[in-house]
Amino acid sequence: MRWNRGFTVVELMISIAVAGVVMAGIYSVNRSQQKSYIIQEQVVGMQQSLRGAMDLMEREIRMAGFDPYRHSGAGIREPIESNTLLFCFVADDDGYDNDGDGDVDETGELKTIRYALYDSGADGDYDLGRKVGAGTNKAVAENIDALDVVFLREDGTPTANVSEMRSIQITLVARSGRIDPHYVDTSVYTNQQGSAILGPKNDNFRRKRLTAEVYCRNLAF
Repeated sequence: MRWNRGFTVVELMISIAVAGVVMAGIYSVNRSQQKSYIIQEQVVGMQQSLRGAMDLMEREIRMAGFDPYRHSGAGIREPIESNTLLFCFVADDDGYDNDGDGDVDETGELKTIRYALYDSGADGDYDLGRKVGAGTNKAVAENIDALDVVFLREDGTPTANVSEMRSIQITLVARSGRIDPHYVDTSVYTNQQGSAILGPKNDNFRRKRLTAEVYCRNLAF
């Protein structure tokens, strides 16, 4: 009977073609979603790294100049540079030998902290390093392309005079760990003063900037 003869070759070819178009569409959508997910994962990773590093820096910088004994010379330390932050405060109750003299929690013990960029893995990429006293650098955030520090007077104007410093503006720029071949970074990254601190790089890395101003309440005394 005619209704039992099955599919013709033309009908099979049309069915295969339609199925191929549908599968190609599904693959294209899935690949696009996968790329988008990877990019978003990279962006989230950058944001988390920046926020964690900035939170640590803010908490420690607020302590700069803390010295209840008024004789230890705590505060911002020289040299004053735009890409390095060196400061100290009394920390004689934290259970550590902060000055490296073999005594823990001695009266008036100073804790000196230095933040600067360095290549922790010798891979050509800079990371944000934190160094306590004479200890070794430890990376607190990876793939940091810029660290910018601006010291401010009480009236908010920049200064390089340690005795005038009351607050510090910090700007960090992080980049993704992988390239995005469909993206080119042509941005110029600036600090809160509007000064360019990075770029344009014109590469395929995505970047994020985070900035904060920390008032150092102990520097006023």
